[in-house]
Amino acid sequence: MATDQTTNEVLDEEEDGLEMSFLDHLEELRWRIIYSLIGLVVGTAISWIFIDTLVDKVLLKPARDSGASLQNLKPFGQLFMYMEVAIIAGVVISLPNLFYQFWKFLSPALRKRERKYIKSIVFFSTICFLCGIAFAYFVMIPFALKFAVQFGSEAIKNEFAINEYLSIILSILIGAGIVFELPMISFFLTKIGILSPEFMRKYRRHAIVVIFILAAVLTPGTDPVSQVILAIPLFLLYEISILISKYAAKKN
Repeated sequence: MATDQTTNEVLDEEEDGLEMSFLDHLEELRWRIIYSLIGLVVGTAISWIFIDTLVDKVLLKPARDSGASLQNLKPFGQLFMYMEVAIIAGVVISLPNLFYQFWKFLSPALRKRERKYIKSIVFFSTICFLCGIAFAYFVMIPFALKFAVQFGSEAIKNEFAINEYLSIILSILIGAGIVFELPMISFFLTKIGILSPEFMRKYRRHAIVVIFILAAVLTPGTDPVSQVILAIPLFLLYEISILISKYAAKKN
């Protein structure tokens, strides 16, 4: 009797996933993309309202604090810079909606007990991404800029093109936000049975190699100092992810 009951419970859980045809999945994907784009447009519009503050008070502040000299070398360089900042800031503002639409698209493939974590995952995914941005802005960027400004001969004046400066700043911010998602990814994968803390411990040395590769990829065009600064917290996040995976496995 106990065996039959357990079997029935397993079958019930397997049937929790919503049955959808291929065309239904395409239709669902289309609407999730539409909802995501609507959120992005709204976020970009809000960003444009405060674009002067975002550029002058936020993005250019690290340059002023480090003593870096910036210059625009293109006729419409500042216009395109403002547009790029507005779009990326719009993505950050609409992050909760983007995460929500992503997980809602995946929800038909999840069991009922797994779908109940969607709102919590959206919330903590947003928090992790914002923590990564904060770490990059207050720790990585000042350190990297100070190194870039002070390095070299005093006979050579270091002046940075605004497009190169902005590319470095945004790549570090976004890269740090992405890698700070590692704890949430490990939690979710452990919950659905794909990942385990034993697996993460076993391949720790391999993970270190991957971490340095990711640090190099996520900070394109930046100096090795920034890559190392990003690799160190990424390794710490990997260790934290092992603990989170262990916690999630116990709950399972």
